[in-house]
Amino acid sequence: MKQRGRRSSASLLVVPNPVEAIPRQRAPAELTKEEADNWNAVVAAEPADWFSGSTRPLLTQYCRHVVAARRVAEMIATLEAEIGAKSAEQSERLATMLSAVKAFDRLQKMQERESRAIASLATKMRVSQQSTTNHRGNKIEGRKPWEF
Repeated sequence: MKQRGRRSSASLLVVPNPVEAIPRQRAPAELTKEEADNWNAVVAAEPADWFSGSTRPLLTQYCRHVVAARRVAEMIATLEAEIGAKSAEQSERLATMLSAVKAFDRLQKMQERESRAIASLATKMRVSQQSTTNHRGNKIEGRKPWEF
């Protein structure tokens, strides 16, 4: 039963339950440095106990897809730069663009595929903005640190 009235200063100094430090998930050894950096950024952005053993494979794939999406974006930027560099005149530009349409379309499809995989995995792990807000856009209140 709770004690009635104001709490004494001595009772406020006593910690009822010791606070347990929860270690952060470490990146798997099979990830590259870039993928491991992404892993660490995602893990640091969430509470320490957010990711469990069952979400570890999802997070691994998420990091791989993010790095792959960056590489595809770099390839698209390189292709656009090549098109711009090759064609100074308008007539040359059109011919160059038409010759690069197939490669550009293929890269765009790759980028879309990576984006879909990233969005799906982020939603499943509840790290996306969609999974942390309700249908009105209000933030879903999570568990408070004092509500164990």
